Amino acid sequence: MKIKARRNGIQPNVDMTPMIDIVFQLILFFLVSTTFAIVPSIKLNLPTSHTSEGSAVKGITIYAQEDESLFFNDEPVSLDSLGLYLSSYDTGDVDKKEFPVTLQADSNVTHGTIVKLLDIARENGYSIVNLRTATEE
Repeated sequence: MKIKARRNGIQPNVDMTPMIDIVFQLILFFLVSTTFAIVPSIKLNLPTSHTSEGSAVKGITIYAQEDESLFFNDEPVSLDSLGLYLSSYDTGDVDKKEFPVTLQADSNVTHGTIVKLLDIARENGYSIVNLRTATEE
């Protein structure tokens, strides 16, 4: 005699809503935590200009602070060794005359220091030098 097992007709059901919520929160967490901009820790009081135009320039950045300290791409340098850093910098396939150099000088840096930095850049073959300013509000 065959006995049939009787089931109540209740099917197991797995609710996917909590798992989808957790996955969505993880995606948002990773998106938000990986998009922070890395800002250099060099504090400058840039001069303001109401006619300046913003542009994103990649290349070499030279920072000049009021206390006459210099930085070459976040690395501290002296005025004498700046030429060595510029001459040994690998610009890839781009000619040095076409490679941009950005000068970020504090608003209290003397005009003479800025001229010295421009001369050092030109002596090492760089002819495109951008002066960075802050926009007036």
